[in-house]
Amino acid sequence: MANVVIFGSGKGSNARRLIAFFEGNPQVKITALVSDKPRRGFLDISYDHRINLEIIKGPELADPKWINHLKLMYRPDLIVLAGYMRLIPAEFIQAFPDKIINLHPALLPDFGGKGMYGNHVHQAVIAAGKTETGISIHKVNERYDEGEMLFQATCPVLPNDTAETLAARIHTLEHEHLPQVVERLLTNN
Repeated sequence: MANVVIFGSGKGSNARRLIAFFEGNPQVKITALVSDKPRRGFLDISYDHRINLEIIKGPELADPKWINHLKLMYRPDLIVLAGYMRLIPAEFIQAFPDKIINLHPALLPDFGGKGMYGNHVHQAVIAAGKTETGISIHKVNERYDEGEMLFQATCPVLPNDTAETLAARIHTLEHEHLPQVVERLLTNN
């Protein structure tokens, strides 16, 4: 069985989608949720699905105590950053080599880096006059949004788009493709 830990900072719609996708799958188990903030979204998901929630501030991820706790308690085969807004410390990446992926709401390498998350990304895409955007799923390294690319999917940017309307299309792409990419990585297909 493959164990998955999901990291997030927001409402957790992608975490919910991953949990629903793998529910009843004997090969994959979501063993924990990790958030840097005790927000309603992740608290509700933890309660609704009886999945442990760990609140760990970003810099604390470098602490060997937390690294060992996550390794021993949850044994992650894959860590999925789904709306997690902090830079992952090098110590954490080294403890879980090639086991951390990130979902980004734009077509990298454009519109990536510090501060490029949520509506900030969508506003930048619209302001740049782009006619296409999408999602990127990549391995995590020590720099924001620069790890090895695993998958991208696109959607149009329409003339009347706002950050909110564009975000809705991006969420549709995320919910469709993230679970499939995770499944493919865990089953090596």
